[in-house]
Amino acid sequence: MTSSLLLAVLASGFIYGITPGPGVLAVFGIGAARGRRAGAGFLCGHLLGDVVWCSTALIAIVGAREIGSTAFDVLGVLSGLYLFWLGLRAIRSQRSNGQEPQGPARQPFWHGILFGLTNPKAYPVAVATFTALLSSRAELLNWSMLPWLIFLSFLGGIGAYAILIGIVGARQVRTLYQRHELAITRLCGVMFIGFAINALLHAVPGLLANKA
Repeated sequence: MTSSLLLAVLASGFIYGITPGPGVLAVFGIGAARGRRAGAGFLCGHLLGDVVWCSTALIAIVGAREIGSTAFDVLGVLSGLYLFWLGLRAIRSQRSNGQEPQGPARQPFWHGILFGLTNPKAYPVAVATFTALLSSRAELLNWSMLPWLIFLSFLGGIGAYAILIGIVGARQVRTLYQRHELAITRLCGVMFIGFAINALLHAVPGLLANKA
């Protein structure tokens, strides 16, 4: 494994963990309601889901690469389209009634496990993130390095969560989130669309070249 690939996998795990999305929004909502300890409990539980979905995404990416470039590009297109749809939904979202965070915040650790394992957005987001960052090094990917890829993505995710735990309980952050929850959600939608465009820019040219 080259140093550039190592750094790319670490960065993929970090970006996947720290990029605003359903999990990050949930931990900020719990942190705003219950403080840093509850937010940390949620993230510790959520980490199990991250490991499962990142591992599944890496298996799919390596498998697609082993099958051929067309399968890899199709995977990128499907993920990009799904992320674009999620981004549009977030941009069009309406203000919540303010009661949703209280229930899951009572048992943040177990809620984190359930949320992480059942979040339907986790897999396509993971695939799109890893595909976008690893596509330029796709020729280096093979099954023998899969355990290292999973481990490195896990380390990147831990680094992201350490930063989130550090800021989620800060009074200024809690106040900012409570005042601007809708704007933050819509900004996340814009970022999802950005990831979608990035994934499509990597995948579509490859498909067009293969057709030609």
